[in-house]
Amino acid sequence: MKSAATGWQDWAGFGLGLWLAMSPWICDYAESQHAATGNAAFLGIALALVCHFRWTFDAASADWLHLTAGAWLAAAPFLLGFAASPIPAINSIAVGTLVIALSASALSLDKEIEKWWRSRFIGH
Repeated sequence: MKSAATGWQDWAGFGLGLWLAMSPWICDYAESQHAATGNAAFLGIALALVCHFRWTFDAASADWLHLTAGAWLAAAPFLLGFAASPIPAINSIAVGTLVIALSASALSLDKEIEKWWRSRFIGH
């Protein structure tokens, strides 16, 4: 279960997911960039749904899922071939970077991950 301290990440992630899902039409690249549009619509809806139904997931699993989705979004312009189109590429990279930051922030507050990190890398 998430604590109140991490609730803002859920709301921010939900907003980013909605933005991402609608951005191809708001930024007017839906007709010309099909790979970017499909990627943004699918991942945007998925991010928003995971944030909305987060209580059905293990909190750490949801955060790792978001971290993975953020990494994909940051790499997608290069992997899907729309890096030369500035608006969808910047949008994907920016949203991906923000999702990574939100996930890292939420994961940093997880006590189990902190224990694991300390035992592996700090030695305490």
